[in-house]
Amino acid sequence: MNTRRLPINPVYSLLLISFTFISLTGCMNTQEKQTQLLINHHVAKFDPLYADMGRAYYTAQVTGAESDYDKVEKLELEINNLYLDRDNFELIKELKDSGQVTELRLARQLQRLYLAFLTSQMDPDLLKESIKLQNSITEKYNNYRGSIDGEKVTMTEIYRIMTTEKDVALREKAWRASKEVGPAIVDDYLRLVQMRNQLAQQAGFPNYHTYLLTVGEQSVEDLDKLFAELDNLTVGPFKALKAELDEILAKDYGIGVAELRPWHYHDPFFQRTPLVYELNLDQYYAKSNVGQLCIDYYAGIGTPVDDIMARSDLYDKPGKNPHAFAQDIDRHGDVRILANIANDERWMETMLHELGHAVYSKYHDPAEPYLLREQAHPFTTEAVAMFFGRLSRNAAWMQTMLKLTDDQRNELEAVASKYLRFQQILFARWALVMYNFEKAVYADPQQDLNTLWWDLVEKYQLVTRPAGKPDAGWASKLHFTFAPCYYHNYMLGELLASQWHHYIINNVLKLDSDKDFDYCNNPRIGKYFIKNVYGPGALYHWNEMIRRSTGEELTAKYFVDQFVN
Repeated sequence: MNTRRLPINPVYSLLLISFTFISLTGCMNTQEKQTQLLINHHVAKFDPLYADMGRAYYTAQVTGAESDYDKVEKLELEINNLYLDRDNFELIKELKDSGQVTELRLARQLQRLYLAFLTSQMDPDLLKESIKLQNSITEKYNNYRGSIDGEKVTMTEIYRIMTTEKDVALREKAWRASKEVGPAIVDDYLRLVQMRNQLAQQAGFPNYHTYLLTVGEQSVEDLDKLFAELDNLTVGPFKALKAELDEILAKDYGIGVAELRPWHYHDPFFQRTPLVYELNLDQYYAKSNVGQLCIDYYAGIGTPVDDIMARSDLYDKPGKNPHAFAQDIDRHGDVRILANIANDERWMETMLHELGHAVYSKYHDPAEPYLLREQAHPFTTEAVAMFFGRLSRNAAWMQTMLKLTDDQRNELEAVASKYLRFQQILFARWALVMYNFEKAVYADPQQDLNTLWWDLVEKYQLVTRPAGKPDAGWASKLHFTFAPCYYHNYMLGELLASQWHHYIINNVLKLDSDKDFDYCNNPRIGKYFIKNVYGPGALYHWNEMIRRSTGEELTAKYFVDQFVN
């Protein structure tokens, strides 16, 4: 087919002249030369802006200052403006559709650039308004602190109460405090949903949920099928595990099982297993330094993180985001995490998890093109994070890292294994709530979402709703605002983590089973991930990367074998 040339303007003219003097064409055809020029021009503008925004965003999450959020908004809009040029988008689309750009790295960069431009082919004023509103909600969320008896409390304190406190009245107050921010932001959030849907419809999609999945190289139909399968596979085991848990909790609080309500579980959303069995895993971490344990562990497998930790903000402070995340600031090596560390199992898991994200970014091959120094897909970096996060409940890992005796190891072996299995099945049920709820939100934001939320919680998590008219406490889950239509990727990450676990045990380490293997002090683990996952970055489509790293495409069978059967 005929292809268009690059627009003739001073910038492109200069690039075209320079192009004849730079030996980077090799055997490129005309379309590939155009593609390379287009990429060079885009990266020259995008790279410094992205780094500036990365630093500004991280600072805003630490300080909570309005001026810092204003800077983020300004830079985000500048970046979005790069993608608004309709002529450039049409050229990118034409180059992609020509079938002439076949060189692997060029073709992959072109595909990534096409998807990035596609997300901005919308009303620029509405897009700007939606970005402004999202940042406003995030700022309000990060600065909000719930109250107990008139006293402001941090999420760290709420988690402490919900995992240790026996006073049921205080537990309920803490749970309600964790939800207060939801009603405070829900009106703005629903306005944001309407804006997002309008933007998606301008791009030819029925709603924002379908749009984001499609540009993320996924499909609603495939995910619906997968989550229906997970529901069927996990509902029986979950009912049995939860019935046992409910008996323990009811006895612990001196009430009947039918009286259990959300605040009796040890997490505001019941997305983590309460530590109520024969041993409380927190006791093993209470006298440890969770941050140092992470530094020692990752160094032992050949992916040191001491530089990441040195750049990171790790402890609670006013105005700071109360949760945790990892961030690749600039794609040139400045990788950080944000955390609010406490020495307990929750934060051991969280730190291992976030540093999993961080090493994925740190160890991208710097020789790969800039546009490919990303994860193959958001769920593949989640898979790495989950692969390592699971270790906080692995008895063999705990023995090695915490220097436990054989007697201590034997004491916690069965309990730690039970916690881990329950956690994985519980998370699958929680992911069913999040996926189905968010899909429904974007399909019809005017419906009674407060009631729908509890309908889904009761169906999938078997948690009884509180008495009275339901409020918008569900909106206290920041993912709805900050990471829309994303939560299913966590579940896909769990599936892939199990697939990698199976492959490494059987094909890299060549062990008969994973029994007694602690995943510590073995550089072959880091070497495997650097070569097959971290290094290539986004060079391959996510399923091709998985096939190359495990010998088969993504499958649920290893997760089911590991945790369900």
